[in-house]
Amino acid sequence: MKHKIALLADVHGNTTALQAVIEDSIEQGTTAYWFLGDLLLPGPGSSDLFKLLKQVHTDVYIRGNWEDYFLHSISEEIDITDPTAIYLATLAHHIYPNMTLQDIQALKSWPISTVKEVSGLKIGISHNLPCHNNGDFLFPTTKQKNFDALFTDNTLDIAVYAHVHHPMLRYSSQEQLIINPGSIGQPLCSWPPLQMDLRAQYAILEIDAYGYTHIDFRKVDYDRQKELLIAQKSRLPYIDLYQEILQVGIRHTHDKELLEEINDYYGYKKRVSRMFT
Repeated sequence: MKHKIALLADVHGNTTALQAVIEDSIEQGTTAYWFLGDLLLPGPGSSDLFKLLKQVHTDVYIRGNWEDYFLHSISEEIDITDPTAIYLATLAHHIYPNMTLQDIQALKSWPISTVKEVSGLKIGISHNLPCHNNGDFLFPTTKQKNFDALFTDNTLDIAVYAHVHHPMLRYSSQEQLIINPGSIGQPLCSWPPLQMDLRAQYAILEIDAYGYTHIDFRKVDYDRQKELLIAQKSRLPYIDLYQEILQVGIRHTHDKELLEEINDYYGYKKRVSRMFT
């Protein structure tokens, strides 16, 4: 049997992009779906994203750092001196009413890593490192030894991860295969001409009875104006920042000076503060 596994990651609340990717994957004859984390935020998508993944019978779900941000923001006290924490909490509480209890329970149950075996190949699946779903340890330009850390289980043949928003194929020091499918909702590249391509990214991993055969890195165009209109209709906070993500691919998650200015202007800091008093 030939397996065609869609590797989906880093949707970041962009329902329109995920819908386009799923439609493309069906056309490619995909036989399985693995989701590698960061389904929610800063886009307006909520329970509709879970429904899309369920419709194609996704059988692997990994919890990304933005899932942790969301869960923390709805259940724990926020550091209101941190503009990024205010940003995340404001967005989380905006989509929270559109989530079901089953959605929340699902997020809590997702592991940060797992292992699957396909045609005798052991595949490690994580959002970032197997034991840590955040940080820039596996950014494409980091050292080889960092990528070797994906193979703490040295019996793995392939490691699949996400988080850095860059499609990538490379090897460990022992030539185990490493794959990153890129980002569906927020493609990222520091080189300006490449950053201009904002199509949704994913990959299809092909494995037959003999083993690994092919990795198809795919880019899918989608209606970014439609996604922006969805965000505007939902009255998404920080709409100007989301528009910038959609149109030019620039993110401001850690731009604390800008976020503090926006938080003060729109009263987001006061609003979040009232949630926990």
